[in-house]
Amino acid sequence: MNVHAPIENEATDSRKAARSKTRRSPLRHLAWLALPIIGIGVGYLITQSAPPRPAVAQVPVVTVAAPLERDITEWDTFVGRFEASRSVDVRPRVSGQVTELHFTDGQIVKKGDPLFTIDPRPFQAALAEAEASVASAKSELELAQTNLQRALRLIKSNAVSQSEVDRLEAEVKVAKASLAAAEAQVRARSLDVEFTTVRAPIAGRVSDRRVDAGNLVTASSGADGTLLTTINALDPIYFSFTGSEALFLKAKRNGATEGSAVEIRLQDETGYNWKGKLDFIDNGLDRHSGTIRARAVLENADLFLTPGMFGQMRLASHVSTRALLVPDTAVQTDQTQKALLVVDGDGTVAGKPVTLGPVLDGLRVVRSGISPTDRVIISGTQMAFPGTKVQAQEGQIAPVDDPAAPLTTMTLAGEATFAR
Repeated sequence: MNVHAPIENEATDSRKAARSKTRRSPLRHLAWLALPIIGIGVGYLITQSAPPRPAVAQVPVVTVAAPLERDITEWDTFVGRFEASRSVDVRPRVSGQVTELHFTDGQIVKKGDPLFTIDPRPFQAALAEAEASVASAKSELELAQTNLQRALRLIKSNAVSQSEVDRLEAEVKVAKASLAAAEAQVRARSLDVEFTTVRAPIAGRVSDRRVDAGNLVTASSGADGTLLTTINALDPIYFSFTGSEALFLKAKRNGATEGSAVEIRLQDETGYNWKGKLDFIDNGLDRHSGTIRARAVLENADLFLTPGMFGQMRLASHVSTRALLVPDTAVQTDQTQKALLVVDGDGTVAGKPVTLGPVLDGLRVVRSGISPTDRVIISGTQMAFPGTKVQAQEGQIAPVDDPAAPLTTMTLAGEATFAR
């Protein structure tokens, strides 16, 4: 009988139980790890199956105001350049050598100021010769008159024939004619001597000299003579411009004629500081361009304005009109159509097509399309669309400082000012 058999059986049973426990332990760990994943999946399914919460819509806030209603005067605006009221090419009237210059380039000269001196000696000699001819003609005339007086005394005693008296009378007439011709030569030679000093024919600003002392210059009719310099008259000064047929008709219908007031601003100015009046309108339109030439005249006592200078001119229409004005930033553009956004009583936005006019102190003139009672959106237009709801808060429209736009070389549509 084996006494150790129960003990061995008991040990064997213990080892089997330990191995079985070891095999079950990983399964229990995997089960615990799977529980969070299952929880996340169940939560996701619950979330997906729950209905979404509705989002609260934000109503945009905009600023509205009634259009500003003011009396304005509209101006037609043109672009042009200043021109000298008179311009003269200075050329010599006698030929010779230039000996002196009496001005500096760009100088302001008065009418009659000396500019050039041409060598006068040949002309002085010709004058002396002409004066000698006058003295000779006077002597011949005196002799002819003496002979005639003597013959008239002798004819009473029949010592001289009538034919001799007639001959002597003819000699007196010839002597008088010769004297007149000699005196005319003296005047001509005197003019030549005078012309040796070239003087300014008009007052104004002289250009640079085209010849220096020592050069020979030639006198000739027309433009064949030597050009010495040019002079531009600057006071008054002209402002020349062209206008389209439409602007010409508008100006004529509004009563703009020669003598109408104009205002001009220069390229670096924001205000129309130069005042003048319409001086000339051409007698016809250019059939190729459909434009008409016109001119204004301005006082220029300080000679600040210079020919060739660029400027923008406006011509008053002489008609004051009642206009509605809105900020230019409130205007919406839809292709070729302009519109304003307005808000009705319940906060609904609507678009109104409008016809626009010029800009005045940052405000756009609205010719048609809105009424004085409309509530126009002046701020927040980017958040408002026709047919949507907005929350409107009241604002106010007022003129603002609007720097003038840069000048262009094109004819502008027009401007406006508040009526005085």
